[in-house]
Amino acid sequence: MINQTTYVTRRDAFSNSFARNRNTVRHTKRSLGSISQIVIVSMLTLVFGLIYVAEGSKATSFDYELSNVETEITEMTAKKEDLAVEKARLSSIATAKNSAVAAAMETAVVSGYATE
Repeated sequence: MINQTTYVTRRDAFSNSFARNRNTVRHTKRSLGSISQIVIVSMLTLVFGLIYVAEGSKATSFDYELSNVETEITEMTAKKEDLAVEKARLSSIATAKNSAVAAAMETAVVSGYATE
């Protein structure tokens, strides 16, 4: 790019005349070079890429934690069902022992085996 020098009066920015008692100021346009622009764009791309990767790995780690918790819930549910069956079995045995019908029964005795 070519640096263009423009003169503007400080009192009246719209007047381009160089009259007496008019202060003039030289302004030069400044801009970034092409290499600086490339470096800035590449740095921004790198930063946004790192943010994207970091957020993606967070989501993956949360997914693994959720999977582990769901596995634990499944195991605990199976244990609960097994314990419910065991409770029902033990309570039925206790009920049978304490019933009047069971108290009136005779104890079983093995009398012998048939041999041929």
